[in-house]
Amino acid sequence: MDAESLRAWLLSLPDVTETMQWGDNLVYWVADKAVGGKMFALVSLSPGHGAVLSFAAGPERFAELVEIEGIFPAPYLARAHWVAVERWDTLSAAELKIHLRHARDLVHQKLPPRTRAVLALPPVERKKLIAARKKTSATRQAAPAPRGKTR
Repeated sequence: MDAESLRAWLLSLPDVTETMQWGDNLVYWVADKAVGGKMFALVSLSPGHGAVLSFAAGPERFAELVEIEGIFPAPYLARAHWVAVERWDTLSAAELKIHLRHARDLVHQKLPPRTRAVLALPPVERKKLIAARKKTSATRQAAPAPRGKTR
């Protein structure tokens, strides 16, 4: 398994989207970030990062996974039961897919009702809503901050 084959497989899962964030990291979300989606996996494209992949393991699997050589608590996200994988060959492709599908399902179960309602929309309506939310967000970011009251 490598970043490109993993990317293709992750994007084939239901309701998964991808963003590039924090430098050169591919972040995978259940539902689009614009409608309250939550991340479940992160692939580092930087060779010196220390891990090639991080994902949500959940409390049950976290302790089991960190016992495997080459898997450790993910920096900044370990308290949320995320693990990091040092090398692509730490787990077989089949094992990795099982854990990543579990990560996606785990995060999907925790989505707020409002986000689940968006996912239940027909694809055309969902796409329009996501585009509108992204446009609104971009407009807010581009607008100057309101000035405070002067004395």
